[in-house]
Amino acid sequence: MAMTRDKRTELNWHGRQFQPGTVLVVDDHMPSRQAMADILQQAGHRVETCSSAAEAINALNRCDFDVLVTDLNMPGMSGLDLVRHVEKQQLRTRPIMVTAYATVSSAVEAIRHGAFDYIEKPFDANQLERLVAEAVHHSKLVLANRMTKSEVPTIQTVTLVGSSRTMTELRQRIAQVATTSETVLIYGESGTGKELVARAIHSQSNRASGPFVSVNCPALSAHLMESELFGHEKGAFTGADSDRIGRFEMADHGSLLLDEITEIEPPLQAKLLRVLQEKAFERVGASRTLQVDVRVLATTNRDLEKEIAEGRFRQDLYYRLAVLPIWVPPLRDRKEDIPELIAHFQRQCEQRLARPVPELDHSALSLLMEHDWPGNVRELENLITRICVLTTETRVNADQIRKWLPASISRPKFENIPVGISIQEMERYLIEATLERFGGHREKTAKALGIGVRTLTEKLRQYGYAPREKRFSRAG
Repeated sequence: MAMTRDKRTELNWHGRQFQPGTVLVVDDHMPSRQAMADILQQAGHRVETCSSAAEAINALNRCDFDVLVTDLNMPGMSGLDLVRHVEKQQLRTRPIMVTAYATVSSAVEAIRHGAFDYIEKPFDANQLERLVAEAVHHSKLVLANRMTKSEVPTIQTVTLVGSSRTMTELRQRIAQVATTSETVLIYGESGTGKELVARAIHSQSNRASGPFVSVNCPALSAHLMESELFGHEKGAFTGADSDRIGRFEMADHGSLLLDEITEIEPPLQAKLLRVLQEKAFERVGASRTLQVDVRVLATTNRDLEKEIAEGRFRQDLYYRLAVLPIWVPPLRDRKEDIPELIAHFQRQCEQRLARPVPELDHSALSLLMEHDWPGNVRELENLITRICVLTTETRVNADQIRKWLPASISRPKFENIPVGISIQEMERYLIEATLERFGGHREKTAKALGIGVRTLTEKLRQYGYAPREKRFSRAG
């Protein structure tokens, strides 16, 4: 493949400036694939490569790419089939067809199915750069249009339901921090809606037309977390069969949410601190430093001062994250919002089920107003959904829904706790009682307690419990 690159060429043609983007390069011929990837990376784009259309579909399902550069003739599924897939899934990705076997019919067919343009081998680097830059520009316009028409209004109307003074103050705080690009730490108990607060901040910021990328930190191991955040190069470790961009690259010119950030292991915390300070990082297995423009939003349901004191979280990372802290109140502190939340969730259920949903009589509403809601808004939403799905009556009372409030069942057990018990003993009692209630299921127990599974496992180890014992009998 004859490719040359004019060193003076930048992402600027005909007096127009183009932003770099995320590009997926698909070609079964490794030298050609790598040559195109190198050219586009030098031009400033973030590039991932695949050797087949089937592999590319997996990548498209996993990531939101601006541009797809695909060879036409490949074993198995062709590049044209891949373009048809993009069209069928209504992706904003702009496909560019590349082939050494150009024909008028294949060019027309590709463009008819949504290809942005068509380029024939051999071509020079400037030609490829120009075409990809224009496709990236078009893809970002499509994204901005979608955000303007649908995503932003949805985020603004769904997030912060409630008219209490606490919620009014929270909305005001969000409006204040949204206008900046500073890091935000959102803290509060599980189920309070921290992720929705993060989405509200993004939607009200000047990055609203850019990507909003979320990472569920508790769901990933330390090894997977590094690759997920920073990406990796082909061959960086066993199973790394192709280059992969990370979440920081995907979130360039947008916002990155690190959900439950305290679940990140300390060694990776140091690398994260560097990215926050320098806006730079390297993919796993690479030496080239990448620069990104990303606003980081982080959430936690833990006591960070305690995490720092016990050596599980870096103090310098905490100071870097907590530039603009936002506290999301538990539902028990804003019970006046419960009727409004119930009505909101009922409307959602009615739309999903496409049928009328039961009403709550006075006794049912009184019961829900008295409940402590340890699972917060998420627990209330789940309960309303259960009522709407499982109840056939048009109106329900307190007796019909009391069975679905299991948290109240365990309250009498605390009446026998002796006065003067230490906080450590009380914590252990609570953990063991909750674990027993959920039949030894650690994930459910951790969720109910508002802590991470790793923290729960460590507590149980300190108490002498055997690892993952079904009945959780004492070790030894």
